[in-house]
Amino acid sequence: MNDFQRDLLFLLHDVARLVRVDADKRAREHGMTRAQWGILIWLDRQPGISQKELSELLEVEPITVARLIDRLETRGLVERRPDPRDRRIWRLHLLPPAKGLLLEINLQRADMTRIITAGIEPNTLETMTEALIRMKSTLTQDNQPARRLSDADPRESV
Repeated sequence: MNDFQRDLLFLLHDVARLVRVDADKRAREHGMTRAQWGILIWLDRQPGISQKELSELLEVEPITVARLIDRLETRGLVERRPDPRDRRIWRLHLLPPAKGLLLEINLQRADMTRIITAGIEPNTLETMTEALIRMKSTLTQDNQPARRLSDADPRESV
């Protein structure tokens, strides 16, 4: 394997892309989209989240979430409820039929995890998970590149 094939950034990108492609295929087999599955998962984890908060979590425009919610609402999976303190805000909640679908989504996710981790030792998976959590934390801490020590104002030194 050459250096190009071992490039961490390309590997992360390629693995994420392949997981998305597989998830898209699985969602389509159930008459849905990966984005709709993602919304159902988030609503299960955070009932009552607002459309705006959900759009921030998914990193998409609020209108995109609104359209996806419209489709899920039409299917009887999600409902919008007015916020008791601010009538401009809609809170999103799963309806009972979504619970059965979430069981299927979780089965699909478990199968995907089983496939992509086949042959990897549990301790290696734990190390990978911890490393990815650290990478994510580093990237989301400030959304700003860390200042190099040489760029720092000497008055900021301890």
